[in-house]
Amino acid sequence: MEAQARFESSKRTVIDGPFTESKELIAGFWIIQVRSKEEAIEWIKRAPCFDGGVQLEIRQLHEPEDFGPEFTSELREQEERTRAQAARNAQHQ
Repeated sequence: MEAQARFESSKRTVIDGPFTESKELIAGFWIIQVRSKEEAIEWIKRAPCFDGGVQLEIRQLHEPEDFGPEFTSELREQEERTRAQAARNAQHQ
């Protein structure tokens, strides 16, 4: 699921992806939980903080459950260890 939303004054334009790799700087991101790409597009169209010259990309994030049986118990344990290590590293910064 990929889409771009462009904001030009009060005009909102949505373009479906996929897109080629961009060398533009990503200035920030939001993570929203929605049931579909269409719901994400409707949500972002209502975002009040863009009044012109802004382009957003909508991308899908995957959770371990999305990988089905390929995400074995060994991989789940490895993921848990990685998350725990990242949490410890964050505490020491």
